[in-house]
Amino acid sequence: MKFFVDTADVAEIRDLADKGLLDGVTTNPSLIAKTGRNFIETIREICAIVPGPVSAEVSSIDAETMIAEGRKLARIAENVTVKVPLTWDGLKACRTLANEGTMVNVTLCFSANQALLAAKAGASFVSPFVGRLDDIGEDGIGLIRDIREIYDNYPDFGTEILAASLRSPRHVTDAALAGADVSTIPPSIMKMLVNHPLTEKGLATFVSDWAKTGQTILNDDDLRTV
Repeated sequence: MKFFVDTADVAEIRDLADKGLLDGVTTNPSLIAKTGRNFIETIREICAIVPGPVSAEVSSIDAETMIAEGRKLARIAENVTVKVPLTWDGLKACRTLANEGTMVNVTLCFSANQALLAAKAGASFVSPFVGRLDDIGEDGIGLIRDIREIYDNYPDFGTEILAASLRSPRHVTDAALAGADVSTIPPSIMKMLVNHPLTEKGLATFVSDWAKTGQTILNDDDLRTV
């Protein structure tokens, strides 16, 4: 499963990218607004840091303007993925942009039928919102499973399932088990994935036992040659 980070914080993105953990980035107008920075400049900088897809969302709701905005966003960098909402106008914009060779992420997906339409429209990604469905008592991960089954029934669909609105490490595990192609994760959740109390306990024991030996693997000369 690919890992995208869901943020517009360039410092966070750079830190995770330096660790080799990122396959892409998703942003939205709310995340960009939190940075207080220029939208176009922020997307351009993120695209230079991460070679994978970077979702940049349109701000309009009518197809004609979405298409115009999408074309402008696509010119920022080759790895821009234009994000459009899952509406009739959004699907129309998706079809036009996809036919022009632009990657499109159809967002705000809350049903399997919507995901089916996104694939028919040529979306590169469809973004089911797991956490928001859970918030209203529906099964967000169950939706991922349904979409996976539908897409697997029709191998000609090239749309990848991008699990979004993930609120916990368990959501990430469940999305992977359900067959999501991508999980987009807030930086705070991504950093939690490495944590486990038994890992910390085991490491503390190893460090303590090694200290008792009085040995060292590296000496000063080794450090000078690094």
